[in-house]
Amino acid sequence: MSVLHSYPAHSAIARKGWLRAHKWLVLRRISQLGILALFLLGPLAGIWIVRGNLASSLTLDVLPLTDPYLLLQSLLAGHLPEATALIGAAIVIVFYLLVGGRSYCAWVCPLNMLTDAAGFLRRHWRLRGGAHFSRQARYWILGMSLLLALFTGSMAWELVNPVSMVQRSLIFGIGTAWVFIVGIFMFDLFISRHGWCGHLCPVGAFYSLLGVFSIVRVSASARAQCDDCMDCFAVCPEQQVIRPALKGAERNISPVILSANCSNCGRCIDVCAQDVFRFSHRFKNSSHLCVARNKEIRS
Repeated sequence: MSVLHSYPAHSAIARKGWLRAHKWLVLRRISQLGILALFLLGPLAGIWIVRGNLASSLTLDVLPLTDPYLLLQSLLAGHLPEATALIGAAIVIVFYLLVGGRSYCAWVCPLNMLTDAAGFLRRHWRLRGGAHFSRQARYWILGMSLLLALFTGSMAWELVNPVSMVQRSLIFGIGTAWVFIVGIFMFDLFISRHGWCGHLCPVGAFYSLLGVFSIVRVSASARAQCDDCMDCFAVCPEQQVIRPALKGAERNISPVILSANCSNCGRCIDVCAQDVFRFSHRFKNSSHLCVARNKEIRS
């Protein structure tokens, strides 16, 4: 295996060109910035395409969207939501059941741009080590946030939710929220690699539960072409999801990444010079296993 270089897309750029080596990253940034711009157009420019925020919004005065995590906290706190909030949450749940819950983290959450920047600098400056946190910690924090709502009657997490803080800070300017946001950046840069999104964030933990059976998946469909360059591991915020699909051929493990914590960010597709990865669907899993079993029977 080669030593990880500071910019994992180097080989992919040489083989595929810069645009193909960054295609999904560029599309994600367009999505994240575009969604953020839609929310800011109203309060900053008076163009009300979308009213509200990422927690609860109304698009073109017709389409309601509600964060189901927020709705669950509200219900546990004893607040009866309006019908539009329930409809909005149902729409969001169905959407992420199809495309993968952690897609929210890679394609919507504005904080992802900040933590990605910290990850890039960490690789560029070759920072190693740091604190290690269990990836299960985010589920404990998720559980605690829901218990707080249940026993205090308030949505305590929303007071410190950095996703909401980013949006408020962009509208109202410099404030104490920026201290918390910069703190997350410094935490990811100097203390723990992908520490916030990959280990602690309860929002990502909640959306991963929605993505357990989602249809859209990344697949290492050409894993036989893998040259062990490790570029995919260098850029993946959830490295543990790659190995079973990439290295499971001898054990007849599907090349489809089925882990609910895969964020469908597409960076493994971008940086792979051998085009090992591509977007696929979870049903490729069953067809692959059937082929593998037939081969075993024939042999």
